[in-house]
Amino acid sequence: MNRDRKKSNDQQACYFITFNVVEWVDIFVRPAYKRVVTDALNEYIAYHGLVVYAWCLMSNHVHLVAQVKHGHTFAVVIRNLKKSIARKMMEVMDDEPDPRKEWMLGRFENFSQCLKRLEKHPLWQDCNHPVHIESGNRELLLEHIHYIHENPVRDRIVEYPEEYLFSSARDYSGMKGLVHIRKVTSLPGDPLPTISPRFMQRENMN
Repeated sequence: MNRDRKKSNDQQACYFITFNVVEWVDIFVRPAYKRVVTDALNEYIAYHGLVVYAWCLMSNHVHLVAQVKHGHTFAVVIRNLKKSIARKMMEVMDDEPDPRKEWMLGRFENFSQCLKRLEKHPLWQDCNHPVHIESGNRELLLEHIHYIHENPVRDRIVEYPEEYLFSSARDYSGMKGLVHIRKVTSLPGDPLPTISPRFMQRENMN
């Protein structure tokens, strides 16, 4: 995939963006932690002008293809979204019987001290690496959606993208996903998101 870090000042443009967890800590492995991310995405879609075309939550990072509605600023919405997830994560971790909790909090605190960060337990790395997807470039948009959906396949978590619960691949395969995305409709000649033979067999049997 073309991972050119092209940026734009157009705050209503579409972007491919990644949130990376501090020191690549594998924090998103428990259902309660994963639910924080999906709930936050749905809140920002419903109330804060976020439009998500594709997403995938892995153990230590989140991928999005997204933009914001008119009247909102992409950088501000994304900054607030990250803060909201981080704040809620700390609250949930307080109540979660997680044997890795103290170790993870120690890693976050050590990172904060090394970089003299204000937060005691920062969750996210500073860099987001937004990639601007030019308006009308449907091929590039679909290329990034493919890349996102193939994450759990590349990591050998699942065989087919739509088998992974925490991504929008399910929506693009005709199932209901956990986040209220806006699906990209293809134009004649556009490549389509991959749908596995297994899913097609299930559909034919219904």
